[in-house]
Amino acid sequence: MSTLFKQLEPAKPAIDLPDLNTLLDAIKFNEQGLIPAIAQQFDSGEVLMMAWMNREALDETLRTGRVCYYSRSRGKLWRKGESSGQQQRLKSAALDCDGDTLLVQVDQTGPACHSGRRSCFYIELADNRVEINAQPLIDPAELYGKA
Repeated sequence: MSTLFKQLEPAKPAIDLPDLNTLLDAIKFNEQGLIPAIAQQFDSGEVLMMAWMNREALDETLRTGRVCYYSRSRGKLWRKGESSGQQQRLKSAALDCDGDTLLVQVDQTGPACHSGRRSCFYIELADNRVEINAQPLIDPAELYGKA
């Protein structure tokens, strides 16, 4: 754990806190320079998706208010909704106590999942069986213009 995050454990809100850049510099990005980011709908608490951010994506997200991730498959920044129109507007961002996971509370436009579902977490595992717990809101072919 970063020394800075250890020092923050007894800190009181708004007292003895580092500036934002100092804190961002202390984030524990993995070997690929990434941190997991969990997206949660700000008003309902619904967990929408998990993606990765690098420092550049995090900086852009904080600066613009539009959530930006890092696409490992494409090897570049991915501004949520750039091809589907289903954007995420940042409401708040928080790091966990170890500085190695990010929670972004967002206002999601339409489905968050490439499958056309509201949430990426629609494959339910229960009692030795698998169930689909949500239907697509939008056909993915329609969502991405592949019809």
